[in-house]
Amino acid sequence: MARFRLVVSDFLVSFLWVWSGSVLRYLACGILGLGMHPIALMIKGSFAVVYVYCFSWLGKATRGGSYNPLIVLCYGISGNFSGFLFTVCGRIPAQVIGSIIGVWLINTTSAAAAHGPHLNVDVHRGALIEGLLTFFIVIVSLGLKKVPKSSSMKRWISSIFKVIFHILASDITGGIMNPATAFAWAYARGKHRTHEHVCVYWLAPMEGTLLGVWTCNLFDRPQKHRRRCRKETRTKSE
Repeated sequence: MARFRLVVSDFLVSFLWVWSGSVLRYLACGILGLGMHPIALMIKGSFAVVYVYCFSWLGKATRGGSYNPLIVLCYGISGNFSGFLFTVCGRIPAQVIGSIIGVWLINTTSAAAAHGPHLNVDVHRGALIEGLLTFFIVIVSLGLKKVPKSSSMKRWISSIFKVIFHILASDITGGIMNPATAFAWAYARGKHRTHEHVCVYWLAPMEGTLLGVWTCNLFDRPQKHRRRCRKETRTKSE
């Protein structure tokens, strides 16, 4: 029952992420008329941080609901094989379907707000950028779990980093770092089977996720070994 609730949460959160993100982007760039002025960029960036933070809070409120397959894959890889299978066969498909429905609703009700990611460089360069950004996002996400700070502070820090990485790549690949959302927009345009989409928005981010998890585990092993040695030393002294 808990896993079913988590799949439903992933579906709903993914739907809301795509739909509300498109609506808010349209309101900020269209109705408010915010251009590329530094002050305008700061305002949009501030709204984006609050927006990402709200979805981080929503993930906690739904007991783990997520809109990004890379994040759940990150924790799925770190866990047991049963959890990995549940992530791949249950959670990620729910996120993809939720994102597709969100894009469909936007295209149906307000096509002017429909704005998906576009690759403005060659495939190899786009894959490198998406992979690197995903790698750093994974490092930040897993690193914050080990930092003794409040959950609210961690969500703010994570949200700021995500928005910064998105802005850095927004004019290159869209800075999306989310295969479910990318697939939904590509599916709406009939480009979900192209070499460009698979390499840039699926394979590269997943490779970045695997590398990020491996890197965190690599640096975490010496700390675990030192803690084990200290525990054994205390046991022997007692």
